[in-house]
Amino acid sequence: MTTFSVRPEALQEAILAVLGDKVKRSSINLGELTVVVSAGDYHAAAQSLRDAPACKFEQLIDLCGVDYSEYQAGADGGLRYCVVVHLLSVSLNQRVRLKVFAPDDAMPMVDSVNDIWNSANWFEREAFDLFGIVFDGHADLRRILTDYGFIGHPFRKDFPTTGHVEMRYDAEQARVVYLPVTIETREITPRIIRENNYGGLN
Repeated sequence: MTTFSVRPEALQEAILAVLGDKVKRSSINLGELTVVVSAGDYHAAAQSLRDAPACKFEQLIDLCGVDYSEYQAGADGGLRYCVVVHLLSVSLNQRVRLKVFAPDDAMPMVDSVNDIWNSANWFEREAFDLFGIVFDGHADLRRILTDYGFIGHPFRKDFPTTGHVEMRYDAEQARVVYLPVTIETREITPRIIRENNYGGLN
C-alpha cells in the first residue's frame, strides 16, 4: 500500500486555502480526500491545483464519468452526471480526487482540462463516448471506443444492456450490416443440487 507524506487533513486545509469559496464541499474517506467544485469554477480550480505551491498536482492520472441517476437524491442537488478526476503530485507525494457535476442533465457539459493536463485528452473522449458528457474546449472531442455511427452512450444507466442494434458481416453484400437487436431478455435460474449423499462423500 502506498503511503503519502502529507496527512489528508493537512492537504484538505491546504487545498481549501488555495481554492477558497470555489470548494462546494470536501470530505475525507478511507484516507482519501475528495473535493467538489461547481462547473463554473472547475477549470480555474484545476489550474490552481496544478500551479499552487502547496498543491503542485502535475499529473492527471484518471478522469471518468459517473451517472448518478439512481442516486439523485443523494448526489449534488439531484444532478445526474459527474466528472471525477484523480490528481497526483509527484513532487509533494500527495493526491486528491476532484469532482464536478454537469449543471444540465439534458446536455451535460463541463470545461475541458486538456489544456492543463494533456493526459485528459483520451479520458475526456471516453467520458464523452460512454456517458455523453461534453467537454467544452476539447480540440478533438469524438468517440473513442464505440463504432462509427453508434447511437447512444452505453454507460448511461438507462441504456439497455442488449443495446439498440447488432452488427454482423453479410457475405452476400460483402459488408458489415446493422440490424435491430434480436436478443430476447430472459431470466436464467441456476440449477441447485441438493443430494444428501452427493458424490458419495457421506
